[in-house]
Amino acid sequence: MAPLPFVVDLGGGVFAVDTGFHRDRFDAAYLLVQDGRAAFVDTGTQIGAPRLMAALAALGLAPAAVDYVIPTHVHLDHAGGAGWLMQQCPQATLLVHARGARHLIDPKALWMGATAVYGAEEMTRSYGGIVPVPAERVCATEEGMEVSLAGRRLRFADTPGHARHHHCVWDEVTRGWFTGDTFGLSYREFDTGRGPWIVPTTTPVQFEPDELRLSVERLMAAQPDCLYLTHFGRVTGVSRLGAQFLALLDEMVALGRTIHRQAGTATARHEALKAGLLGIFADSLAAHGCTLGRAEVAELLAIDIELDAQGMAIWLDRR
Repeated sequence: MAPLPFVVDLGGGVFAVDTGFHRDRFDAAYLLVQDGRAAFVDTGTQIGAPRLMAALAALGLAPAAVDYVIPTHVHLDHAGGAGWLMQQCPQATLLVHARGARHLIDPKALWMGATAVYGAEEMTRSYGGIVPVPAERVCATEEGMEVSLAGRRLRFADTPGHARHHHCVWDEVTRGWFTGDTFGLSYREFDTGRGPWIVPTTTPVQFEPDELRLSVERLMAAQPDCLYLTHFGRVTGVSRLGAQFLALLDEMVALGRTIHRQAGTATARHEALKAGLLGIFADSLAAHGCTLGRAEVAELLAIDIELDAQGMAIWLDRR
């Protein structure tokens, strides 16, 4: 493979592509290669999607070698580049959760919903746009569905909790899950001698903690050797990470319920949620052996904390 600074060979025919979204080592898409055939799992934004095609070319593969484009869910940092990739890859089928398929066939509502969260200027700057996918090239997935990539089996699991249109993908070759956002976030800046640190993500608009717990427990029950996280990269030690994830989820839920009972204005609640989340995360990182200061932690998690607070507020109001 011709070296590219944003591509890492993870072994087993799996390549992580840093899409460049927001900062380095924040958002990954994955390229799977088996006997000359390829699939993309998650796509990044439309702005970052050309990096995936560059990775394919660096491996000496033509666009026609791509059999599948598989967003784990339709949030735009995972699926924003799907339509553009489908234009480049004439033989590919888009495999998307049944609840998300219509949003990639006609993405107007998806784009408008994201614009309501981020604002028009940020959408243009960070996401670029989104291209619709012809309906005849879309296949909706369901629980337990399997596809073959040149004989390599990929199995889909319906995993709500972060979003109702979320599936995870099991790769039998590496015994790993491509988890999208279901199994949370793990940034390499927080790695210590104890390994990676992981945290749930509760972004708008479909955070459901009970369903998320069940989804994570299901993923762990497969006893995977690794997880392929969109944010960010491959992690191992899944049993420890799962226990940490679920403990932090409980803390975040308890925080939300406590703040919600205290009422006050929506703005005051939002600020209280952000401050509380930062406290939970900073304390957890300190216990993990992370030596970064609170200000550095706040900076690295600023985007996530802002969106987590928004998502938790929507969940609290829905309750």
